[in-house]
Amino acid sequence: MSKRIVEISPSVLGADLMRLGEEIKMVESLGIHWLHLDNMDGHFAPNISFGPDFVRAIRKQTNLFLDTHLMLSRPMQYIEAYAKAGADLITVHAEAEDNCAETLEAIHALGVRAGVSINPETPVSALELLLPLCDLVLVMTVKPGFGGQTLREDCVAKIPEIRKMIERTGRDILIEVDGGVKQSNAARVIDAGADVLVMGTGLFRAEDPKSVVQSVMGA
Repeated sequence: MSKRIVEISPSVLGADLMRLGEEIKMVESLGIHWLHLDNMDGHFAPNISFGPDFVRAIRKQTNLFLDTHLMLSRPMQYIEAYAKAGADLITVHAEAEDNCAETLEAIHALGVRAGVSINPETPVSALELLLPLCDLVLVMTVKPGFGGQTLREDCVAKIPEIRKMIERTGRDILIEVDGGVKQSNAARVIDAGADVLVMGTGLFRAEDPKSVVQSVMGA
């Protein structure tokens, strides 16, 4: 099997927000190309985080690929604001109240890449009709809403099945994994078929972030 290019998407939730500008510069200096922005409404996930203005502020500071994850019950009414704020990719949940297929189509209509995410309890069958409409599948390997949780192996087991589903479409769709990913388990997640690893505390709070990147990306 040929070696795939794996990306790390550092989650801002794991950064020191009082030093966020410095944290972003550190990410850039490590040769990372993505930045993961979790946006929560306090309803879909039991926490509240950032909004479009936060994304806009980050866009002014960096050219990193802004991987924008909307953990929102009603994402449709906000996607235009996030697109205008500078999001490069907008990922919504299959479990959200809005029609997911219509939301993915609307994201593409705004000229932004579209992703779909599934929670740990959601079967991969929920993706079947959505794959032709998305550029990325985000597999949650923890309950969404909080950082620092332990990666669930039953969720990692979904990745090979999703990879086979993607191959049947003939489309180039990335698989991203979010939740509890760190240096000690990253290889296992990559071997399962992941292309993008969301890392929060596992990167920002590591004693040597550079060694984490070298280990994961093979730099």
